[in-house]
Amino acid sequence: MKNQLNYYLIAVFSIFAGSQITEGVLLVPYWQSMSSIEFYSYYQEFGPAINRFYTVLTVVALLISIALAIYYYSIRSAGFKYALISSGLAILFVSCFYIYFKGTNQAFYQSAFNEVDLKNELVTWASWHWGRVVLECLSLYFLILAVSKKN
Repeated sequence: MKNQLNYYLIAVFSIFAGSQITEGVLLVPYWQSMSSIEFYSYYQEFGPAINRFYTVLTVVALLISIALAIYYYSIRSAGFKYALISSGLAILFVSCFYIYFKGTNQAFYQSAFNEVDLKNELVTWASWHWGRVVLECLSLYFLILAVSKKN
């Protein structure tokens, strides 16, 4: 695999991590500022597009980590162990979706929380989100190490 392709893959993964940070910095505080009626209306309209956008980026980031780990293993690269760690972290950040976000996002679609419970749930959602961002950034860090140790 040429070095240039490695750097493109890092760039794509970085776009994913940056989009997650942006979601945490811009979208989550915006959601927290809304009333439950405003939030549920917003989520009904934009939630599906937001979920599709992040699903695609998340799957691509996961596949990048796994593909580089497989490739580095096949060429017996020193970067393999770092790519493997990146892949493990990627599996963890994807797992967060199934452990917490999937059910909670569905509850948002169903307008399941009253005003107070929604405010509390959005605080919990933000905490899970930032935990996931930490995993994503660590995964990116180890992916960069893998590429830098490739030879």
